[in-house]
Amino acid sequence: MNKTIRHTSVFVLVLVLALLGRATWVQAYEGKALADDSKNRRKTMAQYAQPLGNIVVAGSPVTGSKRTEGSDLAYKRTYTDGELYAAVTGFSSQAYGATQLEGIYSKVLDGTDDRLKNPLDAVTRKQQQPGTVVTTIDPDVQKAAYRALGGKKGAAVAIDPASGRILAMVSTPSYDPSRIAGTNDGSAWKELSADPDKPLVNRALRQPLPPGSTFKLVVAAAALEDGLYGSVDTATKSPDPYTLPGTRTVLRNENASAPCENATIRTALQYSCNNVFAKMAADLGQDKVRAMAEKFGFNDAERDVPVRAYASVYPSGMDKAQTALTGIGQFDVTATPLQMAMVSAVIANDGLLAAPHMVSEVVDSDGDALNSYQDGDTERIVSSSTAEQLRSAMVTVVEKGTGTNAAVDGAEVGGKTGTAQHGENNSKTPYAWFTSYAKDPSTGKRVAVAVMIEDSGAARSEVSGNGLAAPVAQKMMEAALR
Repeated sequence: MNKTIRHTSVFVLVLVLALLGRATWVQAYEGKALADDSKNRRKTMAQYAQPLGNIVVAGSPVTGSKRTEGSDLAYKRTYTDGELYAAVTGFSSQAYGATQLEGIYSKVLDGTDDRLKNPLDAVTRKQQQPGTVVTTIDPDVQKAAYRALGGKKGAAVAIDPASGRILAMVSTPSYDPSRIAGTNDGSAWKELSADPDKPLVNRALRQPLPPGSTFKLVVAAAALEDGLYGSVDTATKSPDPYTLPGTRTVLRNENASAPCENATIRTALQYSCNNVFAKMAADLGQDKVRAMAEKFGFNDAERDVPVRAYASVYPSGMDKAQTALTGIGQFDVTATPLQMAMVSAVIANDGLLAAPHMVSEVVDSDGDALNSYQDGDTERIVSSSTAEQLRSAMVTVVEKGTGTNAAVDGAEVGGKTGTAQHGENNSKTPYAWFTSYAKDPSTGKRVAVAVMIEDSGAARSEVSGNGLAAPVAQKMMEAALR
């Protein structure tokens, strides 16, 4: 063999060995990464190769699957009462991905979760039957919230205070996730994405807004826990009107004739006296108010229910005047309906917060649990005495104060209204809030609710927590106790 042929043979052998080495590397080491790559069409085909597992409400699925035609994706997601449950399920789209419960549990629902496979299936890569996500949602409370919100732009949340189970979560305007479940739903996606009313946004979890006077419950809790005032019936030191510290800005009350000067916490909640809670926050100082707000859940950027909720915010770095404004739920204070429902839930549950959750368990096709979420996992937020006093004051609000529209026949109901400024110099229509709890004396059954109305179409003069939000809460509480 001459020298040229020998060198050529060695070169070819090196190329062959390099090719074998690269093939081995790709198959043995990079194979899983390539298989899991979101751009791998085979992965998407595997997701939709069989009917998807379901999301269940009260024992009945609110999702389904439909055989497709003319596509390599065999099945697509369908929804029962899609608009009603969109804030719970989210969407599963062949083109635009998945959100909320559909997104969090996508691998369980499409059968690709490794926990669904036995050891032999893991070796053969056989796809198993999908699992099921069981929610805590009560369909009666969900329907009551959705119907009561109607055409309003807003959101509502209901929680069982003792267990932390989320009984209802509604965001309006809503949308039907079935419209964007396939691969050729671009026009529907564009329409929903461009809609100025943002139907794809879950307002219950992911649109914190100024909570207005509902935040006064947090300030009252801070004052009682700190000992600034001995009880809800102790007279406060509160001039009316109140001048914000270090400024010439005079803070007045919505009802000029209300008995707000030096009012007790009970009276101040009953008439929603701004002067009392602004001065109370300034007297406590921002650190003490923030500490109480954070105990209730504010500033928590990792609140999972299991969908991640955006943080409700109590700000820092304020002067005394700004701190006073936070006492009435203004300045840079923001909250989600979930957060304000948690505030009422703590008060209703003797000062204990049961971790809120809207999934009870995730099971495989045989009904064996893959995940279970414990009810009643609690932590102490305020003393039992503080909670009892705040409940009593909240009952006064509903019986003869600003929250009379929330009354439920035969039940103990306590609440707090809120009307939050919107826009520069309050130039836009205010937000209407209501947070409350209800208890059936005969059964002991309880529920905590928060409702936020972002826009109802009503005239500015007609916007109030009692007029717009309280009736929605009333329907939800009535359904929950029933």
